[in-house]
Amino acid sequence: MPAARPLSGGLFEVRTNLTANRISRIIFYIDTNQRMVLLHGFIKKTRKTPTEDLSLASANKAKHEKGLKKPK
Repeated sequence: MPAARPLSGGLFEVRTNLTANRISRIIFYIDTNQRMVLLHGFIKKTRKTPTEDLSLASANKAKHEKGLKKPK
């Protein structure tokens, strides 16, 4: 598997191997200013990315995007 892969909704996942055969994941997205915004990190315990982690990252993305919008 590559170091980073696309998920859904504009989210991406980057992975790294840790000691004791553990794998960490960081979910991120690229904002309108072309910045990599790290949304959520966790230790992966199953093959599939847990729904709760995707939901949290998605909610954090929405909060960040709301903060990017300029008030009128």
